[in-house]
Amino acid sequence: MNAETKFAELEVGYNIPAAIGMDEADIQTPCLVVDLDALERNVVKMGNFAKEMGVRHRVHGKMHKSVDVAKLQMELGGACGVCCQKVSEAEAFARGGIKDVLVSNQVRDPAKIDRLARIPRLGARAICCVDDIENVADLSAAATKHGTQIECLVEIDCGAGRCGVTTTPAVVEIAKAIDAAPGLKFSGLQAYQGAMQHLDSYDERKAKIDIAVAMVKDAVDALKAEGLECDIVGGGGTGSYYFEGNSGVYNELQCGSYAFMDADYGRILDKNGNRIDQGEWENALFILTSVMSHAKADKAICDAGLKAQSVDSGLPFIYGRDDVKYVKCSDEHGVIADPDGKLKVNDKLKLVPGHCDPTCNVHDWYVGVRNGKVEALWPVTARGLAY
Repeated sequence: MNAETKFAELEVGYNIPAAIGMDEADIQTPCLVVDLDALERNVVKMGNFAKEMGVRHRVHGKMHKSVDVAKLQMELGGACGVCCQKVSEAEAFARGGIKDVLVSNQVRDPAKIDRLARIPRLGARAICCVDDIENVADLSAAATKHGTQIECLVEIDCGAGRCGVTTTPAVVEIAKAIDAAPGLKFSGLQAYQGAMQHLDSYDERKAKIDIAVAMVKDAVDALKAEGLECDIVGGGGTGSYYFEGNSGVYNELQCGSYAFMDADYGRILDKNGNRIDQGEWENALFILTSVMSHAKADKAICDAGLKAQSVDSGLPFIYGRDDVKYVKCSDEHGVIADPDGKLKVNDKLKLVPGHCDPTCNVHDWYVGVRNGKVEALWPVTARGLAY
């Protein structure tokens, strides 16, 4: 069956870039392609790390926004559930069958709080973060109204400079208020040090995390003195999981980008001074793009521009090639320096995006490839769910 026949059989209106069984060479571009072997190896490796460190891994669903990828991470990597950033994302994961969902963020708008309180009706554990005692009453009222339970983590600002309280007395005050509120359950702490995840130096990242661990330990001890135990002490990312996982304080990791890897994370260094995408993790996610013009002798133009990716963390790099370089982009065009004129029209290239999370959010589908054939088509379940 040729590519034209395969596409003719696809239901009109779903903008699907491939069909199961299709040759990789026939996939429509630009689209997201996942190397299934690399993805599975990454997932298993992180699962083994978490098990060895004696901690749980709650995968960060905001990265891929995919129920299928989350289920793979639970099945192959032993993940306990997912975290995400918005209530609408949480709903999508819960409706997709994920039973343990944390909104690792504050929920303050009345309509969003009401939606959060209804998530347990979908059969999922619903957890959110709190950093303001005034939020407690609103969460409690919604949970009581719907006859459900919302679990709450007190968020500590341990260096990211965004949400979260900065003192142990504030942690204890909010935790006690949660514990006393009808419909709520105090379940622990959220302490993600996001500001250091992309620091190149391993030692610099460790120094930042040492400060965070000390803050979190102080809060855990103070809560215990008040009779409040933490089921979850969560945080940790792709750039720091080994620090939190071996701290003896954190018991739950929230890594996300490790599964796909992007250019920005890939450049940070491990303890031996090596890039983490050259040994620790593999590139599994690519923007597949095609050369659409080579009217200029020294440059090729591809079909993956700004609308196919996020460049907030820099331009993508071309995977497996050092003779050509992606150097510029506009809405629908990518400019590739090709000084030796090696590329031809309709040649396909794999781009490693600068930042995987917002890149995934602009696509509808993942095309899973193994041994040169399309094996899986996964919708980006929570694509565009930002409320």
